[in-house]
Amino acid sequence: QTGAGIYDFMPLGKIVLDKIRAIVKEAMDNAGANEVQFGFVTPLSLWEESGRANTMGHEMLRFKDRKNGEYVLSPTNEEAVVNMVKNRITSYKDLPVHLYQINIKFRDEARPRFGLMRGREFLMKDGYSFHSSEEDLVREFNLMEETYRKIYTKLGLNFRVVAADSGAIGGSGSKEFHVLANSGEDTIVVCDSCEYGANIEAAGRKKRHFNAWYENTELSVKTEKVQTIGFKTIEEVSNFLSVSQAQTIKAVIKKAIFENGSKIVIFFIRGDDELETTKACNSVNALELLDASEEEITQAGLCAGYVGPFDLPQGITFVLDKEIKDEQGLVCGANEEHYHLINSDLSSLKEANYFDLVAVQEGDTCACCGGKLSYTKGIEAGHIFQLGTKYSSAMNATFLDENGKAKPFIMGCYGIGVSRLVAAVIEQHHDDKGCIWTKATAPFMVDIIVSNAKNEEELRAGETLYKELKSKKIETILDDRASARFGFKMK
Repeated sequence: QTGAGIYDFMPLGKIVLDKIRAIVKEAMDNAGANEVQFGFVTPLSLWEESGRANTMGHEMLRFKDRKNGEYVLSPTNEEAVVNMVKNRITSYKDLPVHLYQINIKFRDEARPRFGLMRGREFLMKDGYSFHSSEEDLVREFNLMEETYRKIYTKLGLNFRVVAADSGAIGGSGSKEFHVLANSGEDTIVVCDSCEYGANIEAAGRKKRHFNAWYENTELSVKTEKVQTIGFKTIEEVSNFLSVSQAQTIKAVIKKAIFENGSKIVIFFIRGDDELETTKACNSVNALELLDASEEEITQAGLCAGYVGPFDLPQGITFVLDKEIKDEQGLVCGANEEHYHLINSDLSSLKEANYFDLVAVQEGDTCACCGGKLSYTKGIEAGHIFQLGTKYSSAMNATFLDENGKAKPFIMGCYGIGVSRLVAAVIEQHHDDKGCIWTKATAPFMVDIIVSNAKNEEELRAGETLYKELKSKKIETILDDRASARFGFKMK
């Protein structure tokens, strides 16, 4: 390690890295992709053209040259590849085309950690495809999924393909490839009965059903405002009214950050659910969500602990979880201090926006097959996207279709963390003595250990065997250190 999140590869590590790189390159070439190389440094003007200069945040390292020109260290290369293809490919007859590179990237992570798994500088394979139709994009997307599966299988890894959020890259659909390991940063939701899998940020479930709270009581079924002095939390309110937390509505108040400012947003979910931040962020197209302070909540005209979806102050943005759409019989805040509403009827909210907002919980039901969902941990080692026309439209990159009409390229994007895969192999294949390399990633197939290198006969035998194996193109290393004991060499 030479700096925070910056690593050098020593001889054996470089061999492993090169082996993984070669496997990735071979698979991409066999899939019909063409290798190129983009500059590690790109002009900021390209990012301004695409509109991402202000949305990438601090992860994109920017600098100025001696002439005051503005540049960035490439965290990804959508802009560069569009700039390469733009005005060079002009007809549908030249499509599809798939360009890829295996090159250095830099992302100025706020907290680089876990070695190569979350570094700032890393080696990545990033590919970009250009199409004349959505159908052809889907074909290439599926081909890349198949290609990636071959890569991870050849590397000897236990992995899972899961649905994912597209994040800063954007687009309409994406899948992640996770190497399963307890040390993984990402929480993956998987089904015990089918192949369903998703990152927690994108995971869904079968809708849960609950009886209205009043069905087990003798209370009125009309919407009523009841006094709940001093009871603010979901637990306090549900205990006071003798209802389950699932029969209440939780208000999560956030400060949403946008390109041109910020505002208070309220997310309403069932009381026993937790807000999934990425889903919530996407629901309002925000760059980031921060916890709203007490002062900000008060300034917005809200009463903390008693916020509900009815009679909110004018101009307040709110979103409801789709699972509570048109629900009746729920308990929620009355937007008045010390009061809640019982038997609220959400079907009366005609202008409400509904979105999948909640984090799937272990034990929830799979929407695909009815099986049980559970959590596991994964290391994200690959991600493929259906970008659509996000970048080509923004950068005015077009081709002429069959009718001579200019249309924006339809794009796909496909990434693999090559240097991260070195760490992923180790995390999945090791014991208390160290790495257990898979056959495809081992630096050498044969390690010849001369037990006593001071013994000329043993040394000659080792050297003879070494030369013979090398002549047969077998990757071999000879350990003829005279200063090391045999037991140490065996480790």
